[in-house]
Amino acid sequence: MPKVYFKTYGCQMNERDTEQVARMFTEGGYTLTTDESEADAILVNTCSVRDQAEQKALGKMNKMGKIRRTKPHVVYGFMGCMAQSRGEELFKSIPHLDVVVGTQKYHKVFSYVDEILKRRTEARMDQPELSLRGTNVCDVEEEDGSQNTIRDHITKERQISAFVSIMQGCNMRCSFCIVPDTRGKERSRPISHIVDEVKSLVDRGVKEVNLLGQIVNLYGRTEFPIVGGKSPFVQLLEAVHEINGLERMRFVSPHPIGFRDDLIQAFADLPKLCSHIHFPMQSGSDRILKLMRRPYRHEKFVEICEKMKAVRPDLAITTDIIVGFPGETEEDFQATLNTIKQVEFANAFIFRYSKRRNTPAAEMDGQIEETVKEERNQILLAAVNEICMRQHAAEVGKIVPILCEGPSRYNEARLSGRTSQNRIVVFEGDASQLSGQMLNMKIESSTGFTLYGTPTSAKI
Repeated sequence: MPKVYFKTYGCQMNERDTEQVARMFTEGGYTLTTDESEADAILVNTCSVRDQAEQKALGKMNKMGKIRRTKPHVVYGFMGCMAQSRGEELFKSIPHLDVVVGTQKYHKVFSYVDEILKRRTEARMDQPELSLRGTNVCDVEEEDGSQNTIRDHITKERQISAFVSIMQGCNMRCSFCIVPDTRGKERSRPISHIVDEVKSLVDRGVKEVNLLGQIVNLYGRTEFPIVGGKSPFVQLLEAVHEINGLERMRFVSPHPIGFRDDLIQAFADLPKLCSHIHFPMQSGSDRILKLMRRPYRHEKFVEICEKMKAVRPDLAITTDIIVGFPGETEEDFQATLNTIKQVEFANAFIFRYSKRRNTPAAEMDGQIEETVKEERNQILLAAVNEICMRQHAAEVGKIVPILCEGPSRYNEARLSGRTSQNRIVVFEGDASQLSGQMLNMKIESSTGFTLYGTPTSAKI
């Protein structure tokens, strides 16, 4: 039975795409391995959001090429955003590469790899060079309906949470972002298909789903109608909320554009919708937002945050920030720092601006020195960490509901779960009895970024 090894770089969407491809391989008779040296097929799912992710993927693929010295039949493949962006040129930089498959062709990865592998393993043993001739495949073409192919899961024993892809692509053209070119235009799945997928996951024991989209709140805006004043995305949230056995739902990542009152009201009307939202701001400066082609102003972003907190007072808001964008002045930087303190983000992913080829920002004047980016990055991180530690400390002594996810990632002798606000709580208990259970937890202490608690029968 052949074995396949996967390595994924980038976001939750990439992880979900890898899971879909892995499911196709297991259905095709392959087994998954975490040891690249024993694999017959090696696949790297790539990210192009930052240059660092691309370089890691290229470096990893180069290192794994040595396996071919002892196993000449091994098939190597890139898939995902970098594969989409670079296409055929990847064969020049990675001599042992066999397959390059773009973001709309995940459903074809298995057939391409399996065909090459069968050809190689069936080749005459005394002429292995015949099996390596003319086998390269590059497929980065668009395909109608590709968003509907990310629908299958490999659920683990006692898996509690799952990601569900509801759409693909992005129609926005932020000046720093390559995603519209690598993921294509917005394409959404029908509500009924998504509901069926979630029901299937719940039947397998999943208690929480996280709905994924490049700009998730714009789901269905070009395909499905507004009904009763509610956007297609809010209609989807309501439909998923009605699924029996589902305890929680989350979504990632929305955009201020299209974030209307019906979605804000959903936080009041849908108790299964968690009290956490990841809401990318990127900058607190109107001037920089304009250069970024982010079509909202700082004031509008803050207004949306305040409205959400008004209907869900315990809401935790996390965000993305780009520091050191071309032309960012000290005044622009201070505007971002001030907004962090004003909104009091529960956490933030802060990225030093990185040039992406074929994006307008890469050619802008006023590129910022790396030392300045790093200095500003550290200042923002310190501000975010101070808020996070203060918010965690305020949880001590409270009784909060958590969903137990099973053994702790860093200490399997303990269990861990998450609050509705997505804060991690570590505690003692029996995984076989408590995994997947909603528990009331008394928070006993905090390290600043992790909470520690004790299950309690006390009511909230």
